[in-house]
Amino acid sequence: MDLSRAAVSAHVAALEKHLGVRLLHRTTRKVSLTSEGTEFLQRSRRILDDLREAEEIVRDARSKPEGQLRVDVPGAFGRYLLLPALPEFRKLYPGIEMDIRLNDHVVDLVADQVDVAVRVGHLQQSGIVARRIIQTRFVTCASPAYLDEFGEPDTPDDLKKHRLLGLVSPQGGPPEWTFPAPYTPKRLNLHFYLQFNSVEAPVIAAASGLGIAHSSDLLFAEFIAEGELKLILRDFVAPGPPVSLVYPSAGHQSAKVRAFSDFAADLMRGWSDTVRTVIAGGTAPDNMPNTMRSLLPNH
Repeated sequence: MDLSRAAVSAHVAALEKHLGVRLLHRTTRKVSLTSEGTEFLQRSRRILDDLREAEEIVRDARSKPEGQLRVDVPGAFGRYLLLPALPEFRKLYPGIEMDIRLNDHVVDLVADQVDVAVRVGHLQQSGIVARRIIQTRFVTCASPAYLDEFGEPDTPDDLKKHRLLGLVSPQGGPPEWTFPAPYTPKRLNLHFYLQFNSVEAPVIAAASGLGIAHSSDLLFAEFIAEGELKLILRDFVAPGPPVSLVYPSAGHQSAKVRAFSDFAADLMRGWSDTVRTVIAGGTAPDNMPNTMRSLLPNH
Protein backbone atom coordinates (compact mmCIF):
# COMPACT_ATOMS: atom_id res chain seq x y z
CA MET A 1 0.00 0.00 0.00
CA ASP A 2 3.08 2.24 -0.17
CA LEU A 3 2.81 3.09 3.54
CA SER A 4 5.78 3.37 5.86
CA ARG A 5 6.06 1.22 8.96
CA ALA A 6 5.56 4.36 11.08
CA ALA A 7 2.36 5.24 9.22
CA VAL A 8 0.95 1.74 9.64
CA SER A 9 1.83 1.76 13.36
CA ALA A 10 0.04 5.10 13.76
CA HIS A 11 -3.09 3.80 12.00
CA VAL A 12 -3.16 0.62 14.13
CA ALA A 13 -2.62 2.60 17.34
CA ALA A 14 -5.48 4.94 16.42
CA LEU A 15 -7.75 1.96 15.67
CA GLU A 16 -6.89 0.28 18.98
CA LYS A 17 -7.61 3.53 20.82
CA HIS A 18 -10.95 3.87 19.04
CA LEU A 19 -11.95 0.25 19.85
CA GLY A 20 -10.52 0.25 23.37
CA VAL A 21 -8.76 -3.12 22.86
CA ARG A 22 -5.37 -4.39 21.73
CA LEU A 23 -5.47 -5.91 18.27
CA LEU A 24 -1.84 -7.02 18.10
CA HIS A 25 0.68 -8.73 20.35
CA ARG A 26 4.03 -7.01 19.85
CA THR A 27 7.47 -8.32 20.77
CA THR A 28 10.92 -7.40 19.55
CA ARG A 29 10.84 -10.40 17.20
CA LYS A 30 7.30 -10.60 15.84
CA VAL A 31 3.79 -9.18 15.73
CA SER A 32 0.72 -11.44 15.98
CA LEU A 33 -3.02 -11.00 16.31
CA THR A 34 -4.82 -11.04 19.63
CA SER A 35 -8.12 -12.95 19.82
CA GLU A 36 -9.94 -9.61 19.46
CA GLY A 37 -7.75 -8.77 16.49
CA THR A 38 -8.55 -12.08 14.82
CA GLU A 39 -12.30 -11.56 15.28
CA PHE A 40 -12.11 -7.96 14.04
CA LEU A 41 -10.10 -9.01 10.97
CA GLN A 42 -12.57 -11.75 9.99
CA ARG A 43 -15.57 -9.47 10.34
CA SER A 44 -13.84 -6.67 8.45
CA ARG A 45 -13.04 -9.02 5.57
CA ARG A 46 -16.67 -10.07 5.49
CA ILE A 47 -17.77 -6.42 5.24
CA LEU A 48 -15.28 -5.76 2.43
CA ASP A 49 -16.50 -8.86 0.58
CA ASP A 50 -20.08 -7.60 0.89
CA LEU A 51 -18.99 -4.23 -0.49
CA ARG A 52 -17.24 -5.83 -3.46
CA GLU A 53 -20.31 -7.93 -4.22
CA ALA A 54 -22.51 -4.83 -4.01
CA GLU A 55 -20.23 -3.03 -6.45
CA GLU A 56 -20.43 -5.97 -8.87
CA ILE A 57 -24.20 -5.90 -8.85
CA VAL A 58 -24.37 -2.11 -9.25
CA ARG A 59 -21.98 -2.34 -12.23
CA ASP A 60 -24.36 -4.87 -13.78
CA ALA A 61 -21.78 -7.60 -13.31
CA ARG A 62 -24.55 -10.18 -13.72
CA SER A 63 -24.15 -9.88 -17.48
CA LYS A 64 -20.38 -10.45 -17.38
CA PRO A 65 -19.18 -13.08 -14.87
CA GLU A 66 -15.55 -12.42 -14.05
CA GLY A 67 -13.00 -12.32 -11.24
CA GLN A 68 -11.60 -14.80 -8.72
CA LEU A 69 -13.93 -17.65 -7.71
CA ARG A 70 -13.03 -20.00 -4.85
CA VAL A 71 -14.87 -23.33 -4.95
CA ASP A 72 -14.84 -26.18 -2.39
CA VAL A 73 -16.10 -29.59 -3.55
CA PRO A 74 -15.95 -33.24 -2.38
CA GLY A 75 -13.02 -35.16 -3.84
CA ALA A 76 -15.07 -37.63 -5.89
CA PHE A 77 -17.27 -34.91 -7.40
CA GLY A 78 -14.23 -32.82 -8.27
CA ARG A 79 -12.22 -35.65 -9.83
CA TYR A 80 -14.93 -37.43 -11.82
CA LEU A 81 -17.44 -34.72 -12.77
CA LEU A 82 -16.10 -31.19 -12.32
CA LEU A 83 -12.53 -31.52 -13.59
CA PRO A 84 -13.51 -33.25 -16.87
CA ALA A 85 -16.12 -30.51 -17.44
CA LEU A 86 -13.80 -27.58 -16.68
CA PRO A 87 -12.73 -26.99 -20.31
CA GLU A 88 -16.37 -26.35 -21.21
CA PHE A 89 -16.82 -24.00 -18.24
CA ARG A 90 -13.63 -22.09 -19.10
CA LYS A 91 -14.84 -21.70 -22.68
CA LEU A 92 -18.15 -20.27 -21.47
CA TYR A 93 -16.65 -17.98 -18.81
CA PRO A 94 -13.05 -17.06 -19.68
CA GLY A 95 -13.15 -14.09 -17.29
CA ILE A 96 -13.55 -16.27 -14.18
CA GLU A 97 -10.33 -17.30 -12.43
CA MET A 98 -10.88 -20.59 -10.59
CA ASP A 99 -9.46 -21.61 -7.21
CA ILE A 100 -10.76 -25.17 -6.69
CA ARG A 101 -10.35 -27.03 -3.38
CA LEU A 102 -11.07 -30.78 -3.22
CA ASN A 103 -12.11 -31.61 0.35
CA ASP A 104 -13.88 -34.49 2.02
CA HIS A 105 -14.41 -32.52 5.22
CA VAL A 106 -16.57 -29.46 5.89
CA VAL A 107 -14.76 -26.13 5.88
CA ASP A 108 -15.90 -22.77 7.23
CA LEU A 109 -16.97 -20.88 4.11
CA VAL A 110 -16.42 -17.45 5.65
CA ALA A 111 -13.10 -18.15 7.37
CA ASP A 112 -11.73 -19.88 4.24
CA GLN A 113 -13.24 -17.22 1.93
CA VAL A 114 -15.09 -19.82 -0.16
CA ASP A 115 -17.61 -18.43 -2.65
CA VAL A 116 -19.54 -21.64 -3.31
CA ALA A 117 -19.26 -25.25 -2.12
CA VAL A 118 -20.83 -28.61 -2.95
CA ARG A 119 -22.09 -30.37 0.17
CA VAL A 120 -23.35 -33.94 0.54
CA GLY A 121 -25.72 -34.55 3.45
CA HIS A 122 -27.99 -32.54 5.69
CA LEU A 123 -26.68 -29.06 6.41
CA GLN A 124 -26.09 -27.97 10.00
CA GLN A 125 -23.81 -24.95 9.54
CA SER A 126 -25.49 -21.63 10.34
CA GLY A 127 -25.07 -18.45 8.30
CA ILE A 128 -25.13 -20.12 4.89
CA VAL A 129 -27.53 -20.14 1.94
CA ALA A 130 -28.27 -23.58 0.44
CA ARG A 131 -29.65 -24.73 -2.91
CA ARG A 132 -30.57 -28.42 -2.97
CA ILE A 133 -29.77 -30.01 -6.33
CA ILE A 134 -30.27 -33.79 -6.26
CA GLN A 135 -31.20 -36.65 -3.93
CA THR A 136 -28.99 -39.74 -3.81
CA ARG A 137 -29.82 -43.35 -2.91
CA PHE A 138 -27.84 -46.05 -1.14
CA VAL A 139 -27.48 -49.18 -3.27
CA THR A 140 -25.48 -52.41 -2.97
CA CYS A 141 -23.31 -53.96 -5.69
CA ALA A 142 -20.82 -56.73 -6.40
CA SER A 143 -19.00 -57.98 -9.47
CA PRO A 144 -20.48 -60.87 -11.47
CA ALA A 145 -17.31 -62.87 -10.78
CA TYR A 146 -17.70 -62.46 -7.02
CA LEU A 147 -21.40 -63.43 -7.16
CA ASP A 148 -20.60 -66.51 -9.26
CA GLU A 149 -18.15 -67.67 -6.59
CA PHE A 150 -19.96 -66.69 -3.38
CA GLY A 151 -23.62 -66.41 -4.38
CA GLU A 152 -26.00 -63.46 -4.22
CA PRO A 153 -27.58 -62.32 -0.90
CA ASP A 154 -31.38 -62.15 -0.82
CA THR A 155 -31.74 -59.87 2.23
CA PRO A 156 -29.40 -57.60 4.22
CA ASP A 157 -29.17 -60.35 6.89
CA ASP A 158 -27.42 -62.55 4.31
CA LEU A 159 -24.54 -60.06 4.12
CA LYS A 160 -23.07 -61.58 7.26
CA LYS A 161 -21.90 -64.51 5.11
CA HIS A 162 -20.07 -62.30 2.60
CA ARG A 163 -16.90 -60.26 2.16
CA LEU A 164 -17.92 -56.66 2.74
CA LEU A 165 -16.02 -53.55 1.62
CA GLY A 166 -16.69 -50.57 3.88
CA LEU A 167 -15.99 -46.86 4.21
CA VAL A 168 -14.89 -45.73 7.67
CA SER A 169 -16.85 -42.78 9.06
CA PRO A 170 -15.34 -39.26 8.93
CA GLN A 171 -14.77 -39.57 12.70
CA GLY A 172 -12.85 -42.81 12.17
CA GLY A 173 -15.64 -45.10 13.36
CA PRO A 174 -16.63 -48.41 11.75
CA PRO A 175 -18.60 -48.43 8.47
CA GLU A 176 -22.40 -48.34 8.72
CA TRP A 177 -24.64 -49.43 5.85
CA THR A 178 -28.11 -47.95 5.43
CA PHE A 179 -31.12 -50.13 4.62
CA PRO A 180 -34.87 -49.69 5.16
CA ALA A 181 -36.27 -50.70 8.56
CA PRO A 182 -35.94 -53.03 10.36
CA TYR A 183 -32.37 -53.52 9.05
CA THR A 184 -30.59 -51.13 11.40
CA PRO A 185 -26.76 -51.19 11.81
CA LYS A 186 -27.24 -52.55 15.33
CA ARG A 187 -29.37 -55.45 14.10
CA LEU A 188 -27.06 -56.31 11.22
CA ASN A 189 -23.77 -55.95 13.15
CA LEU A 190 -21.81 -56.40 9.94
CA HIS A 191 -18.15 -57.43 9.80
CA PHE A 192 -16.00 -55.86 7.07
CA TYR A 193 -13.44 -57.75 5.04
CA LEU A 194 -11.75 -54.49 3.93
CA GLN A 195 -12.18 -50.89 5.11
CA PHE A 196 -11.15 -47.68 3.36
CA ASN A 197 -11.08 -43.94 4.06
CA SER A 198 -11.89 -42.95 0.46
CA VAL A 199 -15.44 -43.05 -0.92
CA GLU A 200 -14.28 -44.36 -4.29
CA ALA A 201 -12.11 -47.18 -2.93
CA PRO A 202 -14.85 -49.70 -1.94
CA VAL A 203 -16.52 -49.22 -5.34
CA ILE A 204 -13.31 -49.84 -7.27
CA ALA A 205 -12.44 -52.78 -5.00
CA ALA A 206 -15.87 -54.32 -5.62
CA ALA A 207 -15.42 -53.97 -9.38
CA SER A 208 -12.12 -55.84 -8.98
CA GLY A 209 -14.01 -58.78 -7.42
CA LEU A 210 -12.90 -58.29 -3.81
CA GLY A 211 -16.37 -58.24 -2.27
CA ILE A 212 -19.65 -56.35 -1.85
CA ALA A 213 -19.86 -52.56 -1.62
CA HIS A 214 -22.67 -50.29 -0.45
CA SER A 215 -22.63 -46.61 -1.41
CA SER A 216 -24.28 -43.79 -3.33
CA ASP A 217 -25.88 -44.72 -6.65
CA LEU A 218 -23.87 -41.88 -8.23
CA LEU A 219 -20.62 -43.79 -7.70
CA PHE A 220 -21.80 -47.18 -9.01
CA ALA A 221 -23.53 -46.22 -12.27
CA GLU A 222 -20.67 -46.38 -14.78
CA PHE A 223 -19.52 -49.79 -13.48
CA ILE A 224 -23.08 -51.14 -13.73
CA ALA A 225 -23.41 -49.74 -17.26
CA GLU A 226 -20.26 -51.60 -18.33
CA GLY A 227 -21.32 -54.84 -16.63
CA GLU A 228 -18.43 -54.74 -14.15
CA LEU A 229 -20.81 -54.48 -11.20
CA LYS A 230 -24.28 -55.89 -10.66
CA LEU A 231 -26.93 -54.20 -8.55
CA ILE A 232 -28.06 -56.56 -5.76
CA LEU A 233 -30.62 -56.27 -2.94
CA ARG A 234 -32.85 -54.22 -5.25
CA ASP A 235 -35.74 -54.38 -2.76
CA PHE A 236 -33.61 -52.78 -0.04
CA VAL A 237 -32.53 -49.50 -1.65
CA ALA A 238 -32.57 -46.68 0.91
CA PRO A 239 -32.73 -42.89 0.54
CA GLY A 240 -29.29 -41.32 0.63
CA PRO A 241 -28.12 -37.82 1.49
CA PRO A 242 -29.04 -34.81 -0.66
CA VAL A 243 -26.41 -32.89 -2.62
CA SER A 244 -26.57 -29.10 -2.33
CA LEU A 245 -24.73 -25.98 -3.40
CA VAL A 246 -24.02 -23.72 -0.43
CA TYR A 247 -22.81 -20.15 -0.12
CA PRO A 248 -21.90 -17.66 2.61
CA SER A 249 -25.01 -15.68 3.51
CA ALA A 250 -23.67 -12.70 1.54
CA GLY A 251 -22.59 -12.70 -2.06
CA HIS A 252 -24.41 -15.68 -3.54
CA GLN A 253 -26.08 -13.44 -6.15
CA SER A 254 -22.86 -12.32 -7.85
CA ALA A 255 -22.48 -13.13 -11.53
CA LYS A 256 -19.50 -15.45 -11.16
CA VAL A 257 -21.19 -17.47 -8.38
CA ARG A 258 -24.46 -17.75 -10.31
CA ALA A 259 -22.60 -18.85 -13.45
CA PHE A 260 -20.73 -21.63 -11.65
CA SER A 261 -23.78 -22.68 -9.62
CA ASP A 262 -25.98 -23.11 -12.69
CA PHE A 263 -23.20 -25.01 -14.49
CA ALA A 264 -22.54 -27.33 -11.52
CA ALA A 265 -26.27 -27.91 -10.97
CA ASP A 266 -26.78 -28.91 -14.61
CA LEU A 267 -23.74 -31.18 -14.38
CA MET A 268 -25.07 -32.97 -11.28
CA ARG A 269 -28.65 -33.25 -12.58
CA GLY A 270 -27.44 -34.67 -15.89
CA TRP A 271 -25.31 -37.26 -14.11
CA SER A 272 -28.17 -38.09 -11.72
CA ASP A 273 -30.56 -38.67 -14.65
CA THR A 274 -27.99 -40.97 -16.27
CA VAL A 275 -27.59 -42.87 -12.99
CA ARG A 276 -31.35 -43.39 -12.66
CA THR A 277 -31.48 -44.79 -16.19
CA VAL A 278 -28.61 -47.19 -15.54
CA ILE A 279 -29.90 -48.34 -12.14
CA ALA A 280 -33.32 -49.01 -13.68
CA GLY A 281 -31.67 -51.29 -16.24
CA GLY A 282 -31.60 -48.88 -19.17
CA THR A 283 -28.79 -48.13 -21.60
CA ALA A 284 -26.20 -45.53 -20.68
CA PRO A 285 -25.50 -42.72 -23.17
CA ASP A 286 -22.39 -42.96 -25.33
CA ASN A 287 -20.80 -39.94 -23.64
CA MET A 288 -21.11 -41.36 -20.14
CA PRO A 289 -17.94 -40.59 -18.10
CA ASN A 290 -15.70 -43.56 -17.38
CA THR A 291 -12.94 -41.96 -15.34
CA MET A 292 -13.43 -44.21 -12.30
CA ARG A 293 -13.30 -47.34 -14.44
CA SER A 294 -10.05 -46.11 -15.98
CA LEU A 295 -8.41 -46.69 -12.59
CA LEU A 296 -8.97 -50.43 -12.93
CA PRO A 297 -6.37 -52.77 -14.44
CA ASN A 298 -6.65 -53.47 -18.19
CA HIS A 299 -8.54 -50.25 -18.96
